Amino acid sequence: MKRDIPDLAGGVILAGIGLFVSLYAVDHYEIGSLRRMGPGFFPAVLGGVLACLGVVIALPALVRQGPAIRIAWKECLAVLGAILVFAAGLDRLGLALVTLISVLIASVAAPDRRIGWRIVLALTVTALSVAVFSFGLKMTVPLWPGR
Repeated sequence: MKRDIPDLAGGVILAGIGLFVSLYAVDHYEIGSLRRMGPGFFPAVLGGVLACLGVVIALPALVRQGPAIRIAWKECLAVLGAILVFAAGLDRLGLALVTLISVLIASVAAPDRRIGWRIVLALTVTALSVAVFSFGLKMTVPLWPGR
């Protein structure tokens, strides 16, 4: 019997994150009471709610049948490669160049093989990234190499 692995895994991950957040908040912050809430009260409650929702998603998936999972390796590797290039190259290449390269790498696995739309996509995402992070949010990331 094949189980509903996507729902099972998603529920377990949500429950784990919620449990971690709750335990972290309880351990590191003062919880307080309902009348006088401390800084850890809200994260602890939200983490508990998230953990409960994860259990509600995961438990039915234990008995429910699901489709076989097909992992899209090419797409996974393209996106992971783009993330690694972005992380490793941001300080050296600057935001504009590393965003352009990362989008081109991530789009390698797309079903459409034409290069024109990839270049338009890369230029658009790069322009939006520069506009939002450099000009809008005024983050101090270098725009180009050596700056």
